Amino acid sequence: MTLLFMLVLFLILLLIGVPIYLVLGVLALIGWVVEGIPLISLAQQFANDINSYPLMAVPLFVIAATFMEKGGITRALINLASSIAGQRKGALAIVCVIATTFFAAICGSSVATAMAMGTALIPTMTQRQYPASFSVGTVGAAGTLGILIPPSLPLLVYGLIAEESVPQLFLAGVIPGLLQGLLFLIYIVWYAQKNNLPVEQSFDLKLILNVLVKALPALLIPIFVLGGIYSGLVTVSEAAGIAAFSAIVVSVFIYKEVAINEVPILLKKGIQQTAIIIVIILSALAYGHWLTSSGITQALVIWAQESGLADWQFLIIANLVMLILGMFLEVISVLLIFVPLALPILELLDINLIHFGIIVVINMELALLTPPVGLNLFILKTISGEPLNTVIKGTLPYVVLLLFLLIIVTFIPQITLWLPQTLYP
Repeated sequence: MTLLFMLVLFLILLLIGVPIYLVLGVLALIGWVVEGIPLISLAQQFANDINSYPLMAVPLFVIAATFMEKGGITRALINLASSIAGQRKGALAIVCVIATTFFAAICGSSVATAMAMGTALIPTMTQRQYPASFSVGTVGAAGTLGILIPPSLPLLVYGLIAEESVPQLFLAGVIPGLLQGLLFLIYIVWYAQKNNLPVEQSFDLKLILNVLVKALPALLIPIFVLGGIYSGLVTVSEAAGIAAFSAIVVSVFIYKEVAINEVPILLKKGIQQTAIIIVIILSALAYGHWLTSSGITQALVIWAQESGLADWQFLIIANLVMLILGMFLEVISVLLIFVPLALPILELLDINLIHFGIIVVINMELALLTPPVGLNLFILKTISGEPLNTVIKGTLPYVVLLLFLLIIVTFIPQITLWLPQTLYP
């Protein structure tokens, strides 16, 4: 079975619309059968892969995101962000970035973040006569923070595939995530001044304190989750359990946006989403094991050695490949297809896997905003009712900012590594 045949089969399956988990699973299955490896070995490999403590965190974080999207947490965070933004031009856009940063520190999902913030903010921004492209572009771009600010589901999945420390990956995303938010805020302030966007009402101290008290239950969730992980009191999977339980309690009993009889429905929704993610992960792990056993990864290592490839050259190639893949595949597919191929070369070139994980996630953020398959583009089109070209026009400045962030994170590793190396010397 030649590599060329498998590559052609891979492209054909993708082009005819076969789901990514089937594409990866079929490739792995064909490879294992051709090599004469008993399929019972594949079943045993699945059992070994699924017996993973970090993997246990996936369904719990998904359930937490499901309840936070519907449970009133969004409104509390937006009100808090409004009190921080104050009386400034374009304050609603500033609120979007600040509230999204808070929400991302609880959620871990870009789709949930974009949907929650878009539903809450776009109608208000439209009412205040913000330009449509600017409104949807800001919400869509800010939504990508959901996969960079910890906890992050893509970083969790990357940690499983690369066998890297999930807590360190979460820490590595903090500074790039805050830097991304800062870049967005600088652009928003400039745009607001240039286009004379509306000024929102100012908040007095009493109102600010009242808003803060109401937002406190939402803010305590990431404090409990991340504080538990980095204090060593809980594992990542236990912290995910705390996040899910806290989100349910806050949504049902404090903000009262979710009725008791809705809890089973939302739990079912979260479990269904989890099942999809787990199947995709297992297919990707099987694909990764086949790549290793077939000698393809070894061939890539030999090619890298013989070509004299430098680490910075490989990082440029990796970014270009992921940017192109991100235009045509949904974000998790880019991670699951490319990372198993890249891992042996990363080890050969002594590229830090924590650093590379953040590079991968920033590329995934760009994939969410780049046509023709950018998921956030279609989410914002649905929420806002605006034409797709209006949504794309609004996200373009943020795509440029994300490309700038990708460049500096790629070539200045300490932006990602300083925090995990400081706390995990």
